[in-house]
Amino acid sequence: MNSAGEQAETGRPDGATPATFFEAVGGEPTFRRLVEVFYSGISDDPLLRPMYPEADLGPATERMTLFLMQYWGGPNTYSAQRGHPRLRMRHAPFRIGVAERDAWLRHMRHAVDSLGLPADQHAMLWDYLERAAHFMVNAPE
Repeated sequence: MNSAGEQAETGRPDGATPATFFEAVGGEPTFRRLVEVFYSGISDDPLLRPMYPEADLGPATERMTLFLMQYWGGPNTYSAQRGHPRLRMRHAPFRIGVAERDAWLRHMRHAVDSLGLPADQHAMLWDYLERAAHFMVNAPE
């Protein structure tokens, strides 16, 4: 097989199997697209938008992108800049109930679906995001 064919199959120039989920799904561009689509929904959501105090969603977008890239095996820029993720602690000031969780999941489902990932990668990513959303609820109804 030629190198172009190898790259088309594996996504890596050398034809090797991707070492991480981050690489397998397309690396940084995929995670940037995921988070951009997600925040485009958040920007107009009357329930969730008030949880983002910054006038510009850019900083939140960047934080989430860096976190997800690191979690899935990409560069550790998030931890280098912000330390341990401490997701529950960082979200504790906000009331996150079932309605907020479900709204978050609705926007995230749209974002994940927009990536057009193969079924196994889609399921792995969605499973993590769904579990994370349930974990973040701090105001059960």
